[in-house]
Amino acid sequence: MSQENEKLEPELERYARQIRFPGMGIDGQRKLLDARVLLVGCGALGSVIANTLVREGVGFIRIVDRDFLEMNNLQRQVLFDEEDVKSGLPKAIAAANKLRRINSAVEIEAIVSDVNSTNINDFAGDVQMVLDGTDNFETRFLINDFCVKNGLPWTFGGCLGMDGQTLTIVPGETPCLSCLMQDGPPPPGTTPTCDSFGILSPVINLVAAIECAEAIKILSGNIDRVNRKMMVFSLWENHMRQLEVSSLREGGNCPTCQQHDFAWLEGRRGSSIAVLCGRNAVQLKFPDRPEVDLASLGARLSQLGSINVNEFLLRFSVDDYTLTVFEDGRAIIGGTDDVAVAKKLYAQYIGS
Repeated sequence: MSQENEKLEPELERYARQIRFPGMGIDGQRKLLDARVLLVGCGALGSVIANTLVREGVGFIRIVDRDFLEMNNLQRQVLFDEEDVKSGLPKAIAAANKLRRINSAVEIEAIVSDVNSTNINDFAGDVQMVLDGTDNFETRFLINDFCVKNGLPWTFGGCLGMDGQTLTIVPGETPCLSCLMQDGPPPPGTTPTCDSFGILSPVINLVAAIECAEAIKILSGNIDRVNRKMMVFSLWENHMRQLEVSSLREGGNCPTCQQHDFAWLEGRRGSSIAVLCGRNAVQLKFPDRPEVDLASLGARLSQLGSINVNEFLLRFSVDDYTLTVFEDGRAIIGGTDDVAVAKKLYAQYIGS
């Protein structure tokens, strides 16, 4: 009996159309069902990636995101709606709630946290690959360090305006992110951001779709089909290119994949304070501090300003500032991009 006419088991029936694709088949689909991935970031790129992989039947998806939802996210972050914004839930939790309704057979683990050198092994140590849904290069370089050191494939993707780029990184076979950018991330303030330059959702959907296509190739056992070139798009100008980058690795000068210097993973590079991408906000994180009792903190602050609290975060508004505090003590201080002001507000209202 041909695969096309073969009666599928109930667990495979929902994937019948993709099973019929010659490159996938039943064996490939079973591999997807057994696959485990980490998605870092669940904003614009991440929400499209998560939505696609859940529908494809990737068996386990761990979503780690540090942020909460705002109304301007809805223009491009496809998993969320106005009710999600009103709920005050972190993106990872809101995404997981939606994804479980899309495909209850997929195991979704949602974690509200900032990925850093102290916890990335906890998040990525038991998966087959990592997908980039982030909005900052510090986290991407950390992912790159971890994946190169541990031989884990990952996809890099970035978008701005109507421009996008993506590269699939297979350690030992392709250039890594450090091969492309040996001097590390561009200095803060030297490049435009989505908030300062704008972004249109079609380029996000395109880059995320390519990241997902590459992930499906790898997870279904078709790693030989992975694109070894960097893809660059300018949808507004109608340009689409594939850049040959293999020579960047062959030079032998890459600090990461050639010299095995994992500065980001070892905590020698990267910061614990971040001015967030064009949002007039500062993130403060404290890896060594105990967890915060959000209910008790809310009771203490309720006489000083407006409070909105749930089991994942507390949002406190006072004067022209909004302090969003997470259970791990991390906070996003909105209303300023001055680190000194952010630290002062945290000390004043949360505690030093």
